[in-house]
Order: sequence, then C-alpha cells, then structure tokens
Amino acid sequence: MRRASSRWLVAWPARRPLAVGLNRIPCVALLRPPRLVAVVAALALAGCAATVAPPPASNLQTPAAWRTPAAGPGQNAGPVEQQWWQAFGDPVLSALVTQALEHNGDVRVARARVAQYRALVGVAAAGQKPVVSADTTPTRARQVSSVGTPSVTNVYQAEVQASYEVDLWGRLAAATDAATATYQSEQANADAVALSIAATVATGYLNLRGLDAQLALTEATLKLREQSRDLAKRQFDVGYSSRLEWLQAQAEYQTTAETVPQLKRQIFEQENALAILAGGNPGPIARGVELTALQSPPVPEGLPSELLRRRPDIARAEYNLVAINANLQATRDQLLPSFKLTAVGGIQSLKMHDFLNAPTRLWHLTGALAAPIFDGGRVQSQTDSVAAQRDQAIVAYESAVRNAFAETDNGLDAIARLKEQAVQNDARRATAAETLRIAHNRYRNGYASYLEELDAQRTLYSADVGSLQLRTRMLTASVDLYRAMGGGWTAAPTSGSVPTFGQELIRK
Repeated sequence: MRRASSRWLVAWPARRPLAVGLNRIPCVALLRPPRLVAVVAALALAGCAATVAPPPASNLQTPAAWRTPAAGPGQNAGPVEQQWWQAFGDPVLSALVTQALEHNGDVRVARARVAQYRALVGVAAAGQKPVVSADTTPTRARQVSSVGTPSVTNVYQAEVQASYEVDLWGRLAAATDAATATYQSEQANADAVALSIAATVATGYLNLRGLDAQLALTEATLKLREQSRDLAKRQFDVGYSSRLEWLQAQAEYQTTAETVPQLKRQIFEQENALAILAGGNPGPIARGVELTALQSPPVPEGLPSELLRRRPDIARAEYNLVAINANLQATRDQLLPSFKLTAVGGIQSLKMHDFLNAPTRLWHLTGALAAPIFDGGRVQSQTDSVAAQRDQAIVAYESAVRNAFAETDNGLDAIARLKEQAVQNDARRATAAETLRIAHNRYRNGYASYLEELDAQRTLYSADVGSLQLRTRMLTASVDLYRAMGGGWTAAPTSGSVPTFGQELIRK
C-alpha cells in the first residue's frame, strides 16, 4: 500500500548529518584521545551514539475498490455525514445521541485525557525555554573570632538565576514532538470513543424500537390466539371438534402469552442500558418514530484509500507511530553532548540601608559541556526498547488499516445481503398469509381440522417476527457501516492538529 506506507515512513526522523558522520568513529578510539581541546573530545563522544535498528518492511496495500459496491443497480450512494444519526429521521434518536456525547462517562474520560496530554505538551516545550528564578537570602549570624571575641554579622543578598540548555542535536525538540504527537493521538482517541458511543446508542435505540414492534405484534397475536382458543373451546363443548384441537389452541395461546414478559424484560434492560450510555441513571427512554417508519440512510460512498483519512482509530495509530519515532530520536541522542548556559546576577550588602541604596553587585556566567563516557549500555538498551515499540506501532497501524478495510467491506456486504433477504422474507410472508387464508376457509367449511389453521398461524407469526427483526438488522447494519467508514470524522491533510468528530460536543 503505497499511500499508507508513505504516511508513516515520512515520519521516521532521519539522522542529522553530524551524527551520521560521527557515528562512523569507532568508540575504541576514545581510549587514546588526541591532545585537543575539550570541546573536540566531547564532540567525539557522538561516535558512541546509540545505533537504531531499521524498521520492518511493510507489505500493506490498499485495495482498488470494495468487494461489494457501495450502491447497487438503481441506487445512489451518499456522503458520510458527520451527524449521520439524523438521517434516520427520528428527533428522539438524535437527542439521545447528543445527550450521550455530552454526558457519557467514557467520552468525559477521553476529554479529560486530552486535557492531560495537552498540558504535557507544555511541560515538554518548557524544556526548550530558559528557566529563570529569584532567590533572596538575608542571613544573621553570631560568630567567634580567632581571639575569642563574639560578633554578630548581617548579610543581605538577592540574586536572579537563569539557565538554558542549547538544543544542539534536537533532542529537546524531539521530546516536544513526541508529546505533541501523543496529544494528537489522544485527540483522535477521543473522537474514536465518541464515534463508538454514538453508534452504540443508535444501535441500542433501534433495537429498542424493534423490541417495541415485536411486543406490539405479540400482544395483537395474543388476542387472536385468545379468540381461537375460545372458539375451539365452544366447538369442543358442542361436540364439533375434538379435545385435542382445544388443547392445541390452549397451548398456542400460552406459548404466545409466555413471549410477552420475555419481550418486556428485554425492553426494560435495553432502556436501562441506553440511559446509562446517555450519562444518566437507569430509567425509561422516550420513543419517537415507529420502527416501520424509520428511514434507512443512504449507503455512504468512498474508496478504500479515503478510509485512511476518515477513521479516527487509524489516525490514532498513525500519531502513536509518530510519537514513538520522535521518542526514539530523543532516546538515541542521550549519548550526545549537552551544552548548558547558566547566568547568575545579584546584589549583596552587610547593611539594610546599603542593600537598598548602594548594594554590591555580583554576577557570574557559566557554560557547561557534558557528555557521558560510559553508562554500561543503558542508553543503547533504552534505544533498542523504543525501537521495538516502534516496530509494534507499525504492526498496530497496519492492523488498524486492515481491520478498517474488513469492517467496511463486511458492512457493505451485510446491507446488500440483508436487502436480498428482505425480498425473500416478503415473499415468505405473502405465502404464509395466503396459506392462513386458505386454511381458515377450509376449517370454517369443515374440510380440515383446526390444526391446519393453527399451523398456518404459527408460520405467519414467525414470518412477521422475522420481518421486524430483519428490518431492525438492516437499520443497525447502516449504523455499523457508518461506524466502519469513520462516521463523518475526516482528518484534514493540511492541518497540524486533528479535526474532531462532533467537535462542538467533545472539545468542551
């Protein structure tokens, strides 16, 4: 995959020319250093800079097209809308998703982590700036002179200290880059959490409406079963039918009646789950549009290559790789010399009057060049560890991309197959309804027993339940597809920061 691989390959920091040249100097040469100035000797230590293993080769490739077309014959594919849940045409669903994005616990934790890592970027960036501090140390001391005479001395002193590390090799800048990339990764993670919560809420609400529809169908069927049971009882009482037919009608009524509390329990639990997802306490959930009136959103369009900019989890994996690469550079450069400047200026006097009016001015300026000579291989081991983390991040990025391809392909195929299944289900229901009509006429005219009509009723009820379940699955399959395609979250290729999914809701 040329496009995907180039995105993380360009993030790997190249060695600086000076570091590359010095890395060719064998460390053994340091045992017999020439009599040069200390600066040259310190620079030679760069020859012992930690070596970095090359990254593993990638075989990731982008498919040219989806296995299942986004739109079938006579169908139009639409864009991946950001607030895609509004396409279902249910204001209650839209309000529930909005509430969840504002108050859900996982989303709030993700927002807090974004704030945490935003602050850590400031901590890392502060290392590239000077540090200035002030100190006042008035001192009063009683001392004994060499001849045994005690004396009391006052010393009034105030000074300002400033220190600055010159980032010769870019180590501090790399640490800041690592913190920034980690912060951007957490931004993308917050978007992924919000996308997951929105999809989970939408799926839960659609399943709830499906259970409502099944409950209404079962309760209506229960009334028909009751009428059939009463009819069978009357016919048995007058001797027109057998006791077996009456017992079969009674058993069918009891079977249907048993389904009602099961559905009510599922509805109760689904309501509590949705209430928790929305950030509230367990309780009832408002209802909006009926299941049969809910609109199925258009199948979103897009090529596999565009998916890389749509999914926040892919962006998170990419930023994690960028952060590890920057951290790898900062870790490797620990063996390179560091140069620090320190300036101290202050005033001092033995008397308060002189301290305020004519103090003695003191100052000193220090430049320190420090470089490690022997650390027992600690930095090299740390570099190897971070390099292994980089390799893991590369594999994680490739896995995220491949999973995204698979999830989107599965979502497109699910919608296409469910539509095919719906055609067969409609035909099955039409056949079951006609079978029941014929069986009822035969039973009413005395040509068949009630068992034939009872069997036809079961078949039609099963077809009706299957139709409602299939309708629910088609709607939830649309949710799964929007989740797989990023749900409208799109990373701007020219922006340094990560755009957000539901930005006005998540970044509060």
